[in-house]
Amino acid sequence: MSLWTSPRVDDGWRAHPVALLLAAASVGFHLWLTFAGLMPNLISRPIHLLLVLPWIFVMAGDRPASWRGWRGAVDWLLFLAGAGGCLWVVLNQDMLGDQYGSLQGLDQRIIAILLILVVLEAARRMVKLALPAIAVVALAYGLLGQYLPGRFGHAGMPVDSFLGTLVVAEGGLWGPLTGISMNVVAVFVILGAVIGAGEGGTGFMALAAKLAGRLRAGAAKVSILASALFGSISGSASANVASTGAVTLPAMKRLGYPPALAAAVEAVASSGGQIMPPLMGAGAFVMVELLGVSYVTIMMAAVLPAILFFVAAWFGVELFARRGNLRGMAAEELPSMRLVLATLPFFAIPFAVLLAILFASGKTPQYAAAIAAFAATALLVTDRTGSLAIRPALARLSAATIDAARQIATIAAIIICAGLVIGVLNMTGLGVKVTSAILALSGGELWIALLLTALACLILGMEVPTTAAYVICVSVAGPALQELGLPALTVHLFVFWYALLSTITPPVCGTVFIAAGMADAPWLRVAGYAMRLGLGLYLVPLAMVANPALIRPEDGVFPALFAFAKIAVGLASTSWATVHFRDRPLLALLALAGGAVLVFYAPFFG
Repeated sequence: MSLWTSPRVDDGWRAHPVALLLAAASVGFHLWLTFAGLMPNLISRPIHLLLVLPWIFVMAGDRPASWRGWRGAVDWLLFLAGAGGCLWVVLNQDMLGDQYGSLQGLDQRIIAILLILVVLEAARRMVKLALPAIAVVALAYGLLGQYLPGRFGHAGMPVDSFLGTLVVAEGGLWGPLTGISMNVVAVFVILGAVIGAGEGGTGFMALAAKLAGRLRAGAAKVSILASALFGSISGSASANVASTGAVTLPAMKRLGYPPALAAAVEAVASSGGQIMPPLMGAGAFVMVELLGVSYVTIMMAAVLPAILFFVAAWFGVELFARRGNLRGMAAEELPSMRLVLATLPFFAIPFAVLLAILFASGKTPQYAAAIAAFAATALLVTDRTGSLAIRPALARLSAATIDAARQIATIAAIIICAGLVIGVLNMTGLGVKVTSAILALSGGELWIALLLTALACLILGMEVPTTAAYVICVSVAGPALQELGLPALTVHLFVFWYALLSTITPPVCGTVFIAAGMADAPWLRVAGYAMRLGLGLYLVPLAMVANPALIRPEDGVFPALFAFAKIAVGLASTSWATVHFRDRPLLALLALAGGAVLVFYAPFFG
């Protein structure tokens, strides 16, 4: 099959009717909520959890789980317990509002405990054990922390108040994080799924291949461009690897690239999708809520650093290509200009609609994403040939709907579980205590506090997803950095970037494992290449602090562009040093020193 064959849609069309019905309910509710106006949080947020529970417990495969066997019975019991608890909150929200976050009676305690257990198990199934384990430790601290000696103990609180705040008020399961998952993240996930179900994915790849395919190491540079484009709507590093890697990895291996290098290129490029506007992953929407600023402000601040990340990856690929004499793609492997122009509208139109509404209308990000999703849906009725076909359109739509429902469930499981941790931090004051500890360890020095925060992000990010790592780290370390004089936006971007370190840094390095498996390469060697190619992920967050103009283009375009150019040259010099350290150690050290000066010294604009 050609690289540029239209995507197959049979799987979506043949989906189980129950799966289609559940997916349509989830997608329909989240789109409807965008236009429906205000709804009480103790109604809308439990419904959000109710709609994602089937995809976690009983729709893990292509059809509903069977009751047969103890595993199937447990799946259904967990789903029914969670669904029953959500419906109970919805039906009794007026009564619960009058309880002021305190449980009343044994039956409410049982429901609260069951809901918390269901959420912990949902997170375990979606992202393994680390995140729910952290939540369990936080819950234990909330219940038993009064018995801890010293400054990290707390005064204690009644069990009914503690559990009630987490379950029948808006301090845990139904807190602001769940609102972000429901109101904003879900709609952008729907947009990405609809674009990906049509010719949009082919359009990304075709445009990237046309622009960079004939260059030295063309297939690797196609991977970087395609991942930047695809990641800007997917916001998921793993989804990025699976989609763009399916095309770029075979192409790189066919052209003689070492499999470990090919996998590293894909892993690094795909990780950048979570920092590339306009989507930037779920963490960006959490940032909007925590900072109380517009999404456009976040995008404007994030765009130049994100481009720098891909620039650093591009330089690294070029240097490895020169050493290994890696050639570009053959002419017959490149798409025609006709194909590029034919597939361009399938992602350009939704993008244009999204950005136009965001920048010109003053509407909310979720409103813009919903309208863009409708535009992308309308494009499903045709393909690159321009012919209309209803049956393939329905197949694409059903595939997009199911894909969106599954992704919404995965993100919701992460965010709602993280909400438990944040709820405990707020109730016990643990975040303030950790902040004080960071200030004490740093001795009041900003750069020491930054390094401590980066280390915490790396350690936490090794065990929990990026969004959860960002939320927890910024909650406990963010106030310390702000107290040392760092602006809030800089703090959040710094932590958000370093929460991504674990995607390419051993021992966890999730994207490295995925890409290594796809390329049949040893993961440790892939990680070694990835850390050099992903140099920007380690240096750009520190460069944001040293060069404040970089993330404040609204204060002056020229200072921002000056900082961008200076840092780009510094990253190129540092990349050269890491690639040539063994064969030219003295020159490499000089290049490393020069790169550090360019990245961290801001002589004119600060």
